[in-house]
Amino acid sequence: MVRSSLNNLRAVILRTRVDRMQQIQPRSPLHHTYILSQFFAITIMLETVPLELIPPTHSVHVGFYRNVRNSAKLQSHLLARNTDFEYAFVDASVVSSRVHLLSAAFRALTAQLSGTLRTPNVHSELVTSLSPSHNIADAYRRFGIGPDTKDLLVVKITFPTDAVPTPPSREQIQKHLDENVEGTPTDFSDEAIAEVTDWGKVKKYYKLNGLPWLDAIKDQEESRGQMQGLVLGAMALRGV
Repeated sequence: MVRSSLNNLRAVILRTRVDRMQQIQPRSPLHHTYILSQFFAITIMLETVPLELIPPTHSVHVGFYRNVRNSAKLQSHLLARNTDFEYAFVDASVVSSRVHLLSAAFRALTAQLSGTLRTPNVHSELVTSLSPSHNIADAYRRFGIGPDTKDLLVVKITFPTDAVPTPPSREQIQKHLDENVEGTPTDFSDEAIAEVTDWGKVKKYYKLNGLPWLDAIKDQEESRGQMQGLVLGAMALRGV
């Protein structure tokens, strides 16, 4: 219902912007370029995802970029601990679904709220929360951005602090990402994620190889559904 209302609103905004351009000749290149730019600007947006049991003061914003060309530069900002780039940059090839990524976001947020972070901040905690093991360096290497990352999921978690009582808005975050991520914005959907998931890596990292009952499943959809459950289970058991 919320997504439908948002799509209707975007359509109204688009019609309004197109109407304002009627003074430009309908077939002129400027006309078509403007309409396309406005269409993509309002249809591909950073998504703010509410999580149950998380206070409303804390927000989770997620963006998805395909064919990223400057992953090495983005990684260098993280390594330099540039606070302007305090995001969770996740290699989308090792994420199986929205729930997979959001489960890691939930674990990171609960650690932040309870004062039990094992890493420098909530964003690095999200990356390590994707891992089934406690090896932090291994988690960064496997699940975080690398110089060759092509498809990138970006998560920004915001909440007020003493230093920054008013966290950045979704619009400000979107603008910063658009200015710094050289890639194609894509909807954060299960369908889009499925296009880039490397199930070979997922099975390797979550130790799903060599399970006779899983290998015996011939239906691809059923097999991936079972693997999804095993992945989430492995993440949950990490905290036990």
